[in-house]
Amino acid sequence: MSTNEIEKTERVERAAAIADAMSGGGPDPRLRRFIAALYEHVPPADLAARTPEDLAGAALALWRFGSGRPAGTAKVRLYNPELAADGWSSPHTIVEIVNDDMPFLVDSVTAAINESGREVRLAIHPILAVPRDGDGRLRPLDAAAGTRESWMQVAVAREPDQAERDRLAERLRSVLGDVRAAVADWPTMRATLREIVTELEQNPPPLNRSEVAEGRDFLRWLDADNFTYLGFRDYVFGESDETADRPPLGILREAGYLVFGGLRDLSKLPGDVQAFLHRRELLIVAKTDRRATVHRNAHMDAIAIRRFGPDGAVVGLRLFIGLFTSVAYSSSPRSIPLLRRKIEHVMARSGLPPASHDGKALLHILETFPRDELFQIGEAELFETATGILNLQERQRIALFVRRDPLERFVSCLVYVPRDRYSSDLRQNFGEILAAAFKGTLEDFYTHLDESVLARVQFVIRTTRGAVPAVDDAALERQLAEAGRSWGDRLEEAADAAFGEAEARAKLRRFAPFPVTYQ
Repeated sequence: MSTNEIEKTERVERAAAIADAMSGGGPDPRLRRFIAALYEHVPPADLAARTPEDLAGAALALWRFGSGRPAGTAKVRLYNPELAADGWSSPHTIVEIVNDDMPFLVDSVTAAINESGREVRLAIHPILAVPRDGDGRLRPLDAAAGTRESWMQVAVAREPDQAERDRLAERLRSVLGDVRAAVADWPTMRATLREIVTELEQNPPPLNRSEVAEGRDFLRWLDADNFTYLGFRDYVFGESDETADRPPLGILREAGYLVFGGLRDLSKLPGDVQAFLHRRELLIVAKTDRRATVHRNAHMDAIAIRRFGPDGAVVGLRLFIGLFTSVAYSSSPRSIPLLRRKIEHVMARSGLPPASHDGKALLHILETFPRDELFQIGEAELFETATGILNLQERQRIALFVRRDPLERFVSCLVYVPRDRYSSDLRQNFGEILAAAFKGTLEDFYTHLDESVLARVQFVIRTTRGAVPAVDDAALERQLAEAGRSWGDRLEEAADAAFGEAEARAKLRRFAPFPVTYQ
């Protein structure tokens, strides 16, 4: 055992003795075991920064807070510890949570805290076997007996405002409710997906056989630990939940939880949106309007399986929402159903030999295409975009490729810019230009840099359904190119006009580089 570990053990033992004295009830083996478990996995450096008295007071406060908890509930409190009132003090606001142990708790809680604009300074979260009586009171602790519970004590940036602390506490209770709903219904959601796959096998919809087979393979791929189920809802267009075949599950149990909005009353949606929902295609892969509160703070993925009536018309959707796992983003797209089909079809349509220079370049473009885009984009649009990128080759110019969401919720813009010209200022400028063009707001951006001479930035612009302006993509690209022109670009243009290209290059080589102060 290292010196740091020995010092940590001694400090925790001293804290346990102090806590015994502070509790006023004499030695309590339960409390001592709790303190040992609480600090077992805390790094020695974090404990070394605190006195044994401080560690004892913090542990005793959490012990008392968690001593009573009704079954199936989460206890949450935020407070600023004061020595006189709480038996210990801290420069931070303390979040305490006692809950049944389940997946995603720590990720979801820290994501909610970070989303609120507060920084997590220290998170202690042991899992304890906690025996309780019928009223939820603690009985003697036993390492091998009782219900597994998650006990959290999280230090965050200090919040002096009680109302703000109350708001964050309520937000955390809501998040923990979402976690409980998703985890409790996970087996049923998984069984529902498998039932739908079986139904597609036994009673396939009136679509192309290969499309249905690829759709079934994709749903099976989702279920092979490539998708985190968070919710399910059965939509019958124009009807209520009561008329659906299956009840809503997970976070979609709540009737008011809107994912896309307006999916029942199609008459209120723009005509092109209605046409998209009624397309004679099996699957829709899209992003939801809402960010996940479970696991990680990201826009949730939506997988919708269209329902077909006796006449072959689309009459509804079976909708799963959740998050693709990390494997779904790191695996080769040629190993993923739906994506492999898109890539095969685009390569075939291009007519390029796979072993040729251009064939390899096009395949690289497809394999490194933004993964969420690759899931959502149609084959025809993917072909146009990918071949447009291929035609750039190593040409160092600014280029724009736009994809409009069929549900009119956002516009995705891929901007290519010479890598040596890329900067955060230029990216911010581009984001403002794109947001203004589509009368929306910049939701996210993702930068991709590799060995290419071009950097790629994806901008996601949030738009308003029914109010997305018609934009001339070529004119918008020219506006970006103008915004991205450097002083050197303008000098070269002026020199070309004055002397002709050959003489201009010769003269510029004599004087370059021009100092920034001269520019």
